[in-house]
Amino acid sequence: MMANKSNKIVETKLEAFDNPYSNRDYQIHMEIPEFTCLCPKTGQPDFATLILNYVPDKKCVELKSLKLYIWSYRDQGVFHEAVTNKIVDDLVILLKPRYLHLTSRFYVRGGIFTNVSVEHSKKGWKAKSVISLENFSSQSNTRG
Repeated sequence: MMANKSNKIVETKLEAFDNPYSNRDYQIHMEIPEFTCLCPKTGQPDFATLILNYVPDKKCVELKSLKLYIWSYRDQGVFHEAVTNKIVDDLVILLKPRYLHLTSRFYVRGGIFTNVSVEHSKKGWKAKSVISLENFSSQSNTRG
């Protein structure tokens, strides 16, 4: 849980809903450009864009709960590698997806850009058709 500007406690529990097309493989692509956490060594803020691709099985992640969950990291001191793996672990526990891939693209800190990619595949799952997980160009809805 975290407090918002009005000091109300905001629930950060991830939620899911039933996949309306669980009989087929399809990809869900999300870009989360406002991820922030704190450097556990210096306490300075770290900023990243999270790129999430997954093939759902029985469940899909509910977007408002994902947003609040992501916001909950704003005041947490955590290494890039740890937070990326933790987010994947939490999504896998919730969704039990057929496939999930998360890339965290951290902005420059001390002259170094860091990208962390974590992948999960359901045991025994093989794509029924060719799924290109890298065909999405960067979103431009809010960028000129």
